[in-house]
Amino acid sequence: EAWNEQLQKGNDSKKLVVIDFTASWCGPCRVIAPILAEFARKMPNVMFLKVDVDELKTVAEDWAVEAMPTFMF
Repeated sequence: EAWNEQLQKGNDSKKLVVIDFTASWCGPCRVIAPILAEFARKMPNVMFLKVDVDELKTVAEDWAVEAMPTFMF
């Protein structure tokens, strides 16, 4: 439910929404995380959302995520 609220907030804001599907055990995800954090600081007109696929399995399944990191716009 919190995920749906965040996604709706992004849609309502009319901003570009970037969704980062990640996992704590994913090495490439850990490498790219600080880069995405920097993008978020530099681009306040973009909403960045992060989804831990282990915590939100149904969300990852709904979006057909099969590998991490996966980015959706």
